[in-house]
Amino acid sequence: MTDTSAATTGRTPMPVLFVPHGAGPCFFMDWNPVNTWNRLASFLKGVADTLPARPNAIVLVSGHWLESSFSVTGGTNPGLIYDYHGFPPHTYELAYPAQGSPGLAERITHLLKQAGIDSQMDTERGFDHGMFIPLKLMFPGADIPVVQLSLHQNLNPRVHLEAGKALASLREEGVLIIGSGMSFHNMRGFGDARFGQPSDAFDSWLTTAVESESAQRDALLEHWEQAPHARDCHPHGGEEHLLPLLVAAGAGGLSAGRRVYSERVMETTQSAFRFG
Repeated sequence: MTDTSAATTGRTPMPVLFVPHGAGPCFFMDWNPVNTWNRLASFLKGVADTLPARPNAIVLVSGHWLESSFSVTGGTNPGLIYDYHGFPPHTYELAYPAQGSPGLAERITHLLKQAGIDSQMDTERGFDHGMFIPLKLMFPGADIPVVQLSLHQNLNPRVHLEAGKALASLREEGVLIIGSGMSFHNMRGFGDARFGQPSDAFDSWLTTAVESESAQRDALLEHWEQAPHARDCHPHGGEEHLLPLLVAAGAGGLSAGRRVYSERVMETTQSAFRFG
């Protein structure tokens, strides 16, 4: 890993992001209607220009990796995991040759363990599509080291908030922390107009929660199941696409949160959020 320990001294800390990563390799194939994912693609392509500086490294939390304890990719050159099914053949040839960062991975496990959170390095695992699909748009040069962080399979909101808090100091070192998931993720609901109003209600609640003062934000997000239509938007046991937002909120610390993108796509509302 590039030495980031003093690289951003005196500079603005990196923000923390939660971004929707779309449906499989949706940005790199034909879709019907053809413009279904255009606005989200444009948002992702513009993210780098909103940052205070070029990141020294990226820590990405994907909704597509769950383990019995938090795990981080520890390889130098992780391969790609094409963990989507039934898409055109060319989407299984997409490339994103970003380097890993064993040094940063070790630092992450150390920070988590300091916070009393079990964690481990996985030197064999590659990058799943929750990582390489959005990053191909956000940082197409694949020239920033990336470490991917798993979720905990217990799906406990408090645990994921605390994991994010443990990593917050990385922001001072020029590390960009990204939660990659979906603010609405019910496979039965995509394309079904009956889910439009429930997704709007949940998204409105989620935006209010994110934009609340940090202590209230944490309390609301910890009890996200109490939000209107929460389980219509994230079915029981399937909230893995929402939990990266909780890690991001934890890493956001005292930084104000705000919604930075929102639209109706496939009959449901999707949003992105930023802290700092």
